[in-house]
Amino acid sequence: MAAEPNLIPNLEFAKLAGDEQIQRTVQALEANNIHALVATDGPEAKRMFFELIPEGAEVFLGASVTLEKLGIKDEIEKSGRFDALRPKMFAMNRETQGREIRKLGGTPDYAAGSVHAVTQAGHVLIASLTGSQLGPYASGAGKVVWMVGAQKLVKDIEEGLRRIQEYCFPLEDAHLRGLIKMGSSVNKILIVRRELRPGRSTMIIVKEQLGF
Repeated sequence: MAAEPNLIPNLEFAKLAGDEQIQRTVQALEANNIHALVATDGPEAKRMFFELIPEGAEVFLGASVTLEKLGIKDEIEKSGRFDALRPKMFAMNRETQGREIRKLGGTPDYAAGSVHAVTQAGHVLIASLTGSQLGPYASGAGKVVWMVGAQKLVKDIEEGLRRIQEYCFPLEDAHLRGLIKMGSSVNKILIVRRELRPGRSTMIIVKEQLGF
């Protein structure tokens, strides 16, 4: 068995953005047809999140430490108030029901999760091991809601890619090894520069350090 890598996250990317950078980013996101809201803290962000997703809605959650920390994952998947897709997909047989699993996860009414970097030009970067959440975020989902800690705001795409490799990956690798004894990998990266249809995607920026 290969030894676990000794990955040290670059803490330069853990610093919270200030109010001025947040407002510039909000304006840029809005100009790119991504609706942007700002929450002071986690509880306010959670309230905003559930104002965007009606009870009974079909929801696909991307793997997200942010949603776990805020209690959103448990409320979506365990409260019975939503049509949560991930528990259904995990209960299915991947060998015999692979097509049904792909269809369920690929075109949900709502897809929600977090991202890894947001630039001052309003471009959004999401990295993934499997890519399962990237298709819904890009085009498959009817609506998308992202919850984003203010430490994820960066200058540009180049800095966003550095943040993914130097900060998010080491933390996610350690997180995954703790859960399933398997490391992570930056296999796929989605960059959203602009939404064609206004109102499809909403980002809640939280003035707290949330997630990776």
